[in-house]
Amino acid sequence: MRERKALLVLHGKQAANEEVRAAVMARREAGWQLAVRVTWEGGDARRLVDEALRAGYPTLIAGGGDGTLRDVAEAMALANTEASLAFLPLGTANDFARAAGVPLSPLEALELLDVPARPIDLGEVDGQLFLNMATGGFGSSVTANTSEELKRVLGSAAYLLTGLGRFAEVRSAFGRFNGPDFRWEGDFLALGIGNARQAGGGHVLCPQARVDDGLLDLCIVPAAEDVVGTLATLLSGGLNGLESVSLGARLPWLELEVAEGLDLNLDGEPMERCRLRFSVRAKALRVHLPADSPVLGD
Repeated sequence: MRERKALLVLHGKQAANEEVRAAVMARREAGWQLAVRVTWEGGDARRLVDEALRAGYPTLIAGGGDGTLRDVAEAMALANTEASLAFLPLGTANDFARAAGVPLSPLEALELLDVPARPIDLGEVDGQLFLNMATGGFGSSVTANTSEELKRVLGSAAYLLTGLGRFAEVRSAFGRFNGPDFRWEGDFLALGIGNARQAGGGHVLCPQARVDDGLLDLCIVPAAEDVVGTLATLLSGGLNGLESVSLGARLPWLELEVAEGLDLNLDGEPMERCRLRFSVRAKALRVHLPADSPVLGD
């Protein structure tokens, strides 16, 4: 029988969250030995993961937004551990959790500790791993420039409001995309390269993505004459409308070259490159997801 012992790596902003405290106590009362460690500054998540693995914890929990989930997942995958990971979504967008069917209630999320872990893939770009999605272009600039105060007040609607206010700054980027049996070049407004399905507070860019199929899902929104209409479709999160203005593919790897530095968002973390290679690190991590999670294969 698996040892019921876990360590929660909790984002510092959630240290006083009473719902989290109650959920932790409920798991302890249910027989789990559940320790909690809180992050304070950049690099803490990786350090806490390393310490937990050295201490022999068989299960870790990532508590925070999409960035915290990515940090913990990356640290565990790089450690090549057999330990499993559960998710406690506490951010504004919670894009990975929503797409994967992880409950947003802390109490219900921690109940997934009792669900058997399954191996999933992670995406990789130039040595960095990502759990959910890499986005580029207009969409990623919206995510990066949405204020914490606006997110606190409006939740995921803050991304839409910020996007509407930044229409005047819209510009396309020229890119060359190359992968197995796929080539495309041209001007694009936004792109998503997904291990999972959505980003930016609920915008479904890769509706068919699975986290255990060894593939990345690509969504490109080419530049169009009706820029306002195209971006309105993108920001509204309307799936049917998006399919009419985008093109896609499912690939084990993808090379991207842009004429100038592309603003890229990696599960909430910005990066900038002119040449990028994306690939899949298959079955990189064992995670606790609902048995009927939409992002798992049959």
